[in-house]
Amino acid sequence: MFQVFTGSWALFVGMFMLMVGNGLQGTLLGLRGEAEGFSTLSLSIVMSAYFLGFLFSSRYTPQLIRRVGHVRVFAALGSMVSAVLIAYPVLIDPWAWAVGRVIIGFCFCGVYITAESWLNDASSNENRGKSLSVYMIVQMAGIVFAQWIVSRGDVSGYVLFIIPSIMVSLAFAPVLLSVKPMPAFEATKPMKLRDLISASPLACVGMFMLGGVFSAQFGMSAIYGSRVGLTVGEISFFVSSIYVAALVLQYPIGWLSDRMDRRTLIIWVSLVGAAGSMIAFLVPGYFLLIVISGAIVGGMSNPLYALLIAYLNDYLEKEDMAAASGGLLFINGIGAILGPLTVGLMMDVIGNNGFWLFTGIMLAAVGTYGLYRTTQRSRDEIDTEAVPYAPVSAASTPIAAELAQEVYIEEEAAMGEDPAPT
Repeated sequence: MFQVFTGSWALFVGMFMLMVGNGLQGTLLGLRGEAEGFSTLSLSIVMSAYFLGFLFSSRYTPQLIRRVGHVRVFAALGSMVSAVLIAYPVLIDPWAWAVGRVIIGFCFCGVYITAESWLNDASSNENRGKSLSVYMIVQMAGIVFAQWIVSRGDVSGYVLFIIPSIMVSLAFAPVLLSVKPMPAFEATKPMKLRDLISASPLACVGMFMLGGVFSAQFGMSAIYGSRVGLTVGEISFFVSSIYVAALVLQYPIGWLSDRMDRRTLIIWVSLVGAAGSMIAFLVPGYFLLIVISGAIVGGMSNPLYALLIAYLNDYLEKEDMAAASGGLLFINGIGAILGPLTVGLMMDVIGNNGFWLFTGIMLAAVGTYGLYRTTQRSRDEIDTEAVPYAPVSAASTPIAAELAQEVYIEEEAAMGEDPAPT
């Protein structure tokens, strides 16, 4: 893995700085909005706007890359991100922030697509799986490090807004100057949603619900922490616990996924995540319990994301898997747009713990629907070989999701083993 890092160090260092910038702006806007007295509805709209931009970018950035190339798209989107980040403290208005978040979401998704296609090209068949693992670790490390920076600064000033702008600007220097020549780019044709739903209703319903959970974690967790009276340092620790647990539990759950009935594991992971949400909901006011709930929800929901992709692929032919991954991420994006709006409404109606009630309901719905599906279709109906679980970060684009699944299928085929006995 060290050799993988040194071989593509510029890309990984650049991605780390990008994730620091993205992690900073997500938490920082929630805290600054609270300090400025923005309403819960206003902040939820601001947080939802990011995922709207992300969703549009996943559709249109591939067209931009094919038209003008990786380098120009990378540089143009990066400069826009840096400009918007520095404009936030100047334009203290929720609608201006919402527009900025749409632009930020569009640009970051485009940057990820470009970087991930570069990563694919820079890797060989022998080390592509390790490259994806390093890429995911770098993503999580960047978000966690961003929370530490927030805890050391003043959210009411300008410095914390300048830092992510600088980080994003610097991130492009090593990538643009050191990465190999730009690769060819081919966008995968999307699969029709009705075909996805027909293949696996559980995967589609689960992805929609998870979109809401992820957007609540990424956008509303800092707002929740501020509303319940946590200090900036405590909020940073709470948000970090979500992503650290996600990284730690990704591989153990993936190991189980390849050794037991995948649908059963989906049900259990979802219900454990829902139970984790209920800890802080039923016993509010204790920081330790808030951190424990955050870790359980993050540790269950993030692996569940990759688990649902693998579960859908169990019912597909290999040539359909790339398009299916992109379709699932589109469904996830729709849920992510609606998530902060729903959380904001619930926090206004029932109080701050509406945050935990929302995540609990979403995860419980996945588990309950999974139980229902066991009465509708037997696992014996799978016509294709079960595919291996491929760890994928929820911050990744369809490019990484497709690439991860292809890598793990190729690796299992090369070893001549049955990928996932169930």
